[in-house]
Amino acid sequence: MEDAIIVGSGPVGLACAVSAKRRGLDPLVLDQGSVCDSIVRYPIGMTFFTTPERMEIGGHPLTCAGQKPTREEGLKYYRGVVRSEGLRVRTYAKVASAVRDEDGIECRLETRSGPESIRCSRLVLATGYYDHPNLVGVEGEDLPHVSHYFDEAHRSFGQRVVIIGGKNSAVEAALELYRAGAHVTLVNRHAEFRPTVKYWLVPDVENRIAAGEIEARFGAEILGITPAAVTIRNADGQAEDLPCDRVYALTGFHPDFDLFRRVGIELDPDSCVPAIDMATLETNVPGVYMAGSITHGHKTSEVFIENGRFDGEKIFADVVGGF
Repeated sequence: MEDAIIVGSGPVGLACAVSAKRRGLDPLVLDQGSVCDSIVRYPIGMTFFTTPERMEIGGHPLTCAGQKPTREEGLKYYRGVVRSEGLRVRTYAKVASAVRDEDGIECRLETRSGPESIRCSRLVLATGYYDHPNLVGVEGEDLPHVSHYFDEAHRSFGQRVVIIGGKNSAVEAALELYRAGAHVTLVNRHAEFRPTVKYWLVPDVENRIAAGEIEARFGAEILGITPAAVTIRNADGQAEDLPCDRVYALTGFHPDFDLFRRVGIELDPDSCVPAIDMATLETNVPGVYMAGSITHGHKTSEVFIENGRFDGEKIFADVVGGF
């Protein structure tokens, strides 16, 4: 019987583990991937938008070479927190479901060696949303040259690349790919860029489009993907094949709502906001808590590392002990 199991070893999950440990508990952190697996999926060499002090957890200082930390500096930092705090983290162990009974909570795991079960008194879900991309829903989306994560621009030098999406990640990828020597076509289902796109990116990408250095199709619908092309219906209503060697479908992500339902958490039918006490972050299932962006349903952009890192203080506020 574990004191507490925390599902997710991202910054918020690790911060929850620190809060628990400093109150005398010995939490077990589980993750279906590596430590901070969501950050691992960020583009290589990416710089965070936020400043280092707002990414710190447990009072551990985050030092970086520039004004803002890079992906690599962030990963090094969070590994260091795990070591410094002596946190028990088990990676590559996926929590598939959990059941509450009179003796506690049974977590059912899928691991490399097969299924397992672990019991706990308190379960904290801090799974984030980066593992579940919003699918376009067309044939060919699962082809090997299609990715919902942008890795690095260098791999696409000299390649024809189609980017699907119109938010920050799509715009940043288009600019990086262009500057790395790729032939880029950006496909956006909206007639213009969303107002949430970073203000300094908009003139840059618009100038590249105006100069013909990046091609763009606004108001377009994706019809299908083949090994050689992305088929769209353009703004004129005509079908058009966009030749490509690689496709980045950067259409956003969503939490694992199916997991939450399997655990028994009630979700609003429209917003998917969970039934949760925002003061304690306990859900309608006694002993099951949620932390970070997943507390806001589809509106994941309302919670970041900056504010989600304090959720553990709410969840374990009732625990007496530790230091």
